[in-house]
Amino acid sequence: MTKNIPLNVLDHVSVSEGQTVREAIEHSLEAAQLIDKLGFKRLWFGEHHNMISLASAANPILIAQAAQVTERIRVGSGGLLLPNYAPLQVAESFGTLAQLFPNRIDLGLGRAPGTDAQTAQLLIRSGSDPQSFANSIYDLTGWFSDEGMASSVPVTSNVGTGTNIPMWILGSSMNGASIAGQLGLPYSVGSHFSPENYREKIELYRSTFKTTAPTAQIEEPYTMAGINVLVASTDEEAERLWTTTQQMLIDGQTGKQRLLQPPVDPDELGTEQERALIESMVSNKAVGSQETVHNKLKEFTHQSGIDELIVVTYTYDPEDRKRSMELLADLWF
Repeated sequence: MTKNIPLNVLDHVSVSEGQTVREAIEHSLEAAQLIDKLGFKRLWFGEHHNMISLASAANPILIAQAAQVTERIRVGSGGLLLPNYAPLQVAESFGTLAQLFPNRIDLGLGRAPGTDAQTAQLLIRSGSDPQSFANSIYDLTGWFSDEGMASSVPVTSNVGTGTNIPMWILGSSMNGASIAGQLGLPYSVGSHFSPENYREKIELYRSTFKTTAPTAQIEEPYTMAGINVLVASTDEEAERLWTTTQQMLIDGQTGKQRLLQPPVDPDELGTEQERALIESMVSNKAVGSQETVHNKLKEFTHQSGIDELIVVTYTYDPEDRKRSMELLADLWF
């Protein structure tokens, strides 16, 4: 029997109806301790802004807190949206994290704003076009190197020097895949929310991969892909819990700002058109009993040929999410 590929968790720190943001963060940190003990390889925090249902707006702080309460698991950004920051600020923040938690910090980088256009204007600090993005990564490579100096300016990050933090490129487009390949960095494809052509994106990344790039950290292409996962005792129970995610996605499509809602009867969820739209958005999913989820995950990893898998799980009750993680670890490790 072949060994399963490493399994990771992407957390957006969801906030449920009747729950405070502080409680949501506390539950997220409790889950971090659990998945650390269960054997997951990485815990990454996403970045979203102006969304009342998600509290992952400042992921360097969440990373620090999660690393503090765990012992083994790698903790990082999935991703830090680079246009929202001055690159030197990123080097200093993550350099400090790497000093505090040696060999446990990952820096996943994305180009998307992670929010609406108006909020993005309040956040943007550097360019999001491919060349500006690449230039920022060149500088980060220098600031994290043993020399600790960016190529474009004689300024050191000091705290980042010698940390050589592993960087990943996160992307949901062909552009993102190509950038990751040309920079010679690992690539994580956002197939959990942008499932269309995800295998073509992975192939483009592999075909454009350059080991000679100044930013290259690996000698051959290395990939991760996202998938929505929810495991329960039965398929029926998992499908019922999954309606919380479906409601959240419908809210996003209709512009409604709500906290995560309790599960409902799947037959009572939205209109047939809304359900079809949502299912097309999250067609890469494994929702069901342990047997159902195991089969779907094996099929997904086989079809994609990825090196690591990262899962996204939303539930109204945090205990249901923890139980899903326990059942997932039991079927995979």
